[in-house]
Amino acid sequence: MHNINKVKMLEFPQRGDERGHLVIVEGGIDIPFNIARAFYIYGSDADVVRGQHANRNSEFVLINVAGKSKVKVKDGEGNEAIFCLNRPHTGVYLPTMVWKDMYDFSEDSVLLCLSSEHYDPNEYIRSYEEFVEEIKKNNQDG
Repeated sequence: MHNINKVKMLEFPQRGDERGHLVIVEGGIDIPFNIARAFYIYGSDADVVRGQHANRNSEFVLINVAGKSKVKVKDGEGNEAIFCLNRPHTGVYLPTMVWKDMYDFSEDSVLLCLSSEHYDPNEYIRSYEEFVEEIKKNNQDG
């Protein structure tokens, strides 16, 4: 099974009343892994593309807690999918070994990124050509 087929939208429980809304996101329950790291991206112009990498070990869930953005994922074999993140109680799950581009940020966008792993620069693939070659090699070995 290609990892791109594991990419999926998630919807998180919302609580709320006249005071406002509360969204609960728990690692291992609402998120399909235990959360080792959280970071967020904001202040990116609409024409900026973030991400532009794949990860060998890290899984991610991306949630636009404010504003909106889009995420394009590619499998290195010509398949791709685009997800629009525009509701603070939804996110997209990204498994290992999918190429990811985040783009089309609204001015008020705050993109929360939850990761299964602590940061390790050695598990990042930052060249799309290298990613395609590694996918080919993995398919031959597997």
